[in-house]
Amino acid sequence: QEPLVESGGGLVQPGGSLRLSCGSSAFTLNKYPIGWFRQAPGKEREGVACISHSGLSTYYADSVKGRFTISRDNAKNTVNLQMDILQPEDTAVYYCNLRDGVTKHDYWGLGTQVTVSS
Repeated sequence: QEPLVESGGGLVQPGGSLRLSCGSSAFTLNKYPIGWFRQAPGKEREGVACISHSGLSTYYADSVKGRFTISRDNAKNTVNLQMDILQPEDTAVYYCNLRDGVTKHDYWGLGTQVTVSS
């Protein structure tokens, strides 16, 4: 079983919204900073947003700032990515990431496909 599981992807028209969720049965996510990354065909994986373990600090890539919001739901042990005003250039496979601060090992899910097209 994958340590992280992403869900919520799909096909949406430009200007639409999706909400991605990252969950885990292996980790208590609020003990770790969590990042969302994406990889479009033919491009390198890039960081989109991240959130501190407390949820008090967040970071966004310039390309998504003002449109995407990362948040925690500790009751559900998830980290969510609300994506609004989606554009075709947001089309990619979206992955969540957890880095163990002690071992420096990166954990990834299998990703969820987001396609923005009319």
